[in-house]
Amino acid sequence: MPHLNILTRAEIESLGPPALDELEDTGVAQQFLCDLTLKHVASLPDPSTASVAERLKLPKALTEELLYHLYREKLIEMRLQSAVGATRYAMLDHGWERLSRLQSQNGYVGPAPVSLTDYAHMMRLQAVPFRPASMESVRAAFRDLVLPDSLLQTLGCVINSRSSLFLTGLPGTGKTAVSERMNQALFGNIWIPYAIEVDGQIIRIFDPHSHHPAPENNSALEHDRRWVEIERPLIIVGGELTLENADLAWSTAAKFYEAPFQVKSNGGTLVIDDFGRQRMPPQDLLNRWILPLERRVDFLTLHNGKKIEVPFEQLVVFSTNLEERDLVDEAFLRRMGYRARVEPPTAGAFVEIFKRTATGRGIQVDQQCLDHLLAKYAAEKRIMKGCEPRDLLNKVNDICIFEGRTPQLTTHLIDLAWGNYFGTAHSFAPEYQRFEMAAQ
Repeated sequence: MPHLNILTRAEIESLGPPALDELEDTGVAQQFLCDLTLKHVASLPDPSTASVAERLKLPKALTEELLYHLYREKLIEMRLQSAVGATRYAMLDHGWERLSRLQSQNGYVGPAPVSLTDYAHMMRLQAVPFRPASMESVRAAFRDLVLPDSLLQTLGCVINSRSSLFLTGLPGTGKTAVSERMNQALFGNIWIPYAIEVDGQIIRIFDPHSHHPAPENNSALEHDRRWVEIERPLIIVGGELTLENADLAWSTAAKFYEAPFQVKSNGGTLVIDDFGRQRMPPQDLLNRWILPLERRVDFLTLHNGKKIEVPFEQLVVFSTNLEERDLVDEAFLRRMGYRARVEPPTAGAFVEIFKRTATGRGIQVDQQCLDHLLAKYAAEKRIMKGCEPRDLLNKVNDICIFEGRTPQLTTHLIDLAWGNYFGTAHSFAPEYQRFEMAAQ
């Protein structure tokens, strides 16, 4: 689409995709748009130019053009012709017959799609944030975590290069928390289409469960409403992931495709959590993505066997508590881009995490309680984990609620929370011992 190709990334981010002037600018065949328009006329209780345009996300003038084409083919009739945008329509018998054939081939009824070419162009244009990450912006993104500066520097390099990251560490050291916050360091929003069209087939891209629309821009300039501005997406997949999830999902009932999770994460961050615990060998996923990780393109297969090329423009994080050597060989690790290990916190870092977590819950912490807690770790030679301040304070809160008291911290509550968290034996009270002695 020429009017997209001439714009810079900064112009797209500030103004959005430019409004359409001609149907040819959509990049989609006019017959496909006419068929989609007919579906909307049939689905609306009182179809008008304005209501159909709203469903199609097209300008009223272009929608009127499509409707007039349907009228000339005697698929619809004009019930009331008045001002531009207010003309009303109704289906004719020939239109209902045509609709039945269309729905047997493609059941999509939604905003007008964009072309695969335009989608690929826009994703590559927006992939790199307009402002690179700095130590200050990385600190801000991870401000609620306590991390060493060396790790923050590595994460900043990953964010700017958009290379993949292989993140390892013991369970509970904060790998998932680190992975989730990397997306916050990516500046700016992006524009994605509701759907794309390929050879008369629809692939739905926008997913309200995965994509969060940005606040409405009050700019007076019109933009192409087939695109929606969203926050850079964060997609997290875990143990439920299968190799089939990485390809197009065809709906037999609806007769269109749902984009896979890696396509929905374009422009943002994709986290493979608990890597190695999926219902497939980790080598299978890496073999599937070895080319996308290197060349930033992926290949998806339509149900007729045709392969299409789509952008693979996201930051990919593989997070695992398993040993690298047990998952992949060195050849795969070289393609990961960056590797980092999240280590357990030192005593000083653990105290800082505990204080921040307690303060966030309105709980006062004194030195006696901290010394008591650290002594328990030392006595049991237990490794401190970054998740444990949160988990222990959760247990303290549970006890306070059960006992009907205001959340607080004492050495006695720490002991109870410790036992509930790490496990403890529950013996009977002394008054029962006389029965045991009598039984002997």
